[in-house]
Amino acid sequence: MIGFPLGATAPEVKAFETQTALKQGASEIDMVINIGALKARDLELVARDIRGVVATAHAGGAIVKVIIEAVLLTDEEKTIACLLSKEAEADFVKTSTGFASGGATVHDVALMRKTVGPEMGVKAAGGVRTYEDAESMVRAGATRIGASAGVKIIQGPAKEAAPAGATGKNY
Repeated sequence: MIGFPLGATAPEVKAFETQTALKQGASEIDMVINIGALKARDLELVARDIRGVVATAHAGGAIVKVIIEAVLLTDEEKTIACLLSKEAEADFVKTSTGFASGGATVHDVALMRKTVGPEMGVKAAGGVRTYEDAESMVRAGATRIGASAGVKIIQGPAKEAAPAGATGKNY
């Protein structure tokens, strides 16, 4: 992950991290935007940051997921981050690193999808623990799910609990 956890490293450092990851065989690059710069409205720095990683990764044949760490941002900041990522020709926007206090929400995924349109991927990551969670994220516009509960998710919908007093035996 490039710029983990808060994306505060210089754009040149992130480009170098990306080159190193490519040399080590990475085919996908997850980068964290510079959250502090975004909050300070230094949008040129944020844009340069994303463009540098995207250009380096794409030159090496890798795709880029831009992590916006949605839980730390306002809806306006999320929208700006998504638009800057789209302008830089990133392949995906992603909700979370898993490092902050919260993960993907249906609201965030829907906002990100609305902002980037159909031509970019949206990855819902963090907090997706059940089949129902994953289904909600896909309905909201996610094209990928990041979850540590993958086995539980693919096992399908939760089974309804038996009514009180039921033994499960048919006599």
